This record gives sequence, C-alpha cells and structure tokens, in this order.
Amino acid sequence: MDLGLEGKVALVAASSRGLGRAIAEELAAEGCDLVLCARSAGPLEAARAAIEAASGRRVVARPTDVADEDEVRALVAFALETFGRVDVLVTNGGGPPPGGLDDHDLDAWRAGAAVTLESVIGLVTGVLPGMRKRGWGRILNVTSIAVKQPVDGLLLSNSLRAAVTGFARTLANEVAADGVTVNNLMPGYTRTERLDELAHHIAAQKGGEPSDAFDAWAAQVPAGRVGEPPEFAALAAFLASDRASYITAQSIAVDGGWIRSLL
Repeated sequence: MDLGLEGKVALVAASSRGLGRAIAEELAAEGCDLVLCARSAGPLEAARAAIEAASGRRVVARPTDVADEDEVRALVAFALETFGRVDVLVTNGGGPPPGGLDDHDLDAWRAGAAVTLESVIGLVTGVLPGMRKRGWGRILNVTSIAVKQPVDGLLLSNSLRAAVTGFARTLANEVAADGVTVNNLMPGYTRTERLDELAHHIAAQKGGEPSDAFDAWAAQVPAGRVGEPPEFAALAAFLASDRASYITAQSIAVDGGWIRSLL
C-alpha cells in the first residue's frame, strides 16, 4: 500500500527511544524526512544517524526539553528553517512519573502538565498555521489506554492525557475543513523503557521482580502478551498518510484488546 508519504516532513517528539523512535523509523521507511528531538544529545544523535543510514532520508535532530516553552519554540523554528514546513507532527512526551495523590505535590502537577499537555499545545501552535495554509497536515498525539480505562498508580498520566484528548478532539473540528486531521494514538502495555521503569516502580512498592509486572500485564491482555513498538508505529504511519484523510478526531488503541469498553 502506497501511503503517499514520500517527501513529507515529519517532526517526531521524544524520538530517541521507545514509541517515538519506532514512529520515526516507520515514517522514514515510508519516505518522510524527519526532525527528531529528545532531551539527551547523545542518544538523540545515535538515533538520528541510525534512522538516516537505514532509510536514506534526510534526518535532523535538536536536543529539546518539550516541557520548556522556549525550547519548543526553538525546535519548531529549527524544523521550519531546515525544511520550510512540517507536514506531520507527532507529539509525545514520555509521560509523567507514576504514583497516587499522596506522591505528588503541586509542583509535580505543574511539571506533569508542562511535559504532557503544554508541550502538545506549543508544538501544535507552531506548525498548524503552515498546515492550514497548505491545506494538508497530520497531527498525531501519543496518549495512553488510560484515557479510556485509567491505570492504577498513574494518577498524573490518567489526568493529563485526558486533557490532551479534550484539546485534540476540539481542535479536530476546527481544522478538519482545512485538510488537517488530528488523532490520538493510545498505546497499551508496550515493551519500552517507560514500561521497564513502571515495572521497577511496582516491584519496589509491592516486592517481587519487575518480570512479575510484565507477566501480570500480559495476563490482562487478550492477546496474551505486551506489544512491540513497531506494531504501534504502523498505526501512526497509516494515520499520517493520504489514505487516512477522512479519519480525524479519533482516539485509537493499540493494546491487544486490553480496553474492555464497547467503543
């Protein structure tokens, strides 16, 4: 299937590892040039070089803390200076730390909002005018299955990703007639560094080994296993494509059937 992504420019946030990197790899394989960002320069450059070598596409990178408003503005400016446009935006912040109400003070809530919600607003605000002017654009937000079915121990993530969903759902109606789609991708339990960190957090709280958490998650999933990043990235590439031009305002799970709701 030709996804029509050859020569498009994609900006993928938090793309040195995990789901962000998997999405970047998939988009490059489909013919996109890329702008990558992450906080750590070393892993970011390694990802950039590897993706460029594997795909033959032009891949540039800028170290960025998406929780910092000024750095987000600089990232967007860098992308526009380098390529002249951004056709596909993938927002992704890695997620706030686990814990319940007693584990987070107001500063933690503010920090979580900066990385999870405000970063999305800043990135979208920066690239959307060009998308609307050209009459084509794709905005993809990496959220979580917790938006539809909250996950115990992830109070910050459950709350703030729901806010991203409300923002995206409302924005989608505003820009649909301009040829811009806005969709959310909800990863289930997927084998990433983030899930490793959560497994270690659970083991520290409840005892046992991190592998016990993985076994428990797999037991909850009808597919009988946790997901792999390329499985998630495949959906991102399709939603970014010409083929998905009539799909907008949706939150779509890649979770092996974990969410139990009908819709």
